[in-house]
Amino acid sequence: MRTIRYVGRLLAEFFQFAWKNKAWWIIPVVVFLLLLTLFIVAGTGVAPYIYTLF
Repeated sequence: MRTIRYVGRLLAEFFQFAWKNKAWWIIPVVVFLLLLTLFIVAGTGVAPYIYTLF
């Protein structure tokens, strides 16, 4: 639960930085990295089941 709170604070800090400094390019970068992390975490849990199909 603490990690979710820390990640939330980190994301809020990124968005505050982007808003204050008009660094709009950082928002897609952060979103892309979050999606990539989500795919990697989800993929590692599914991999053993995919190998059994073949």
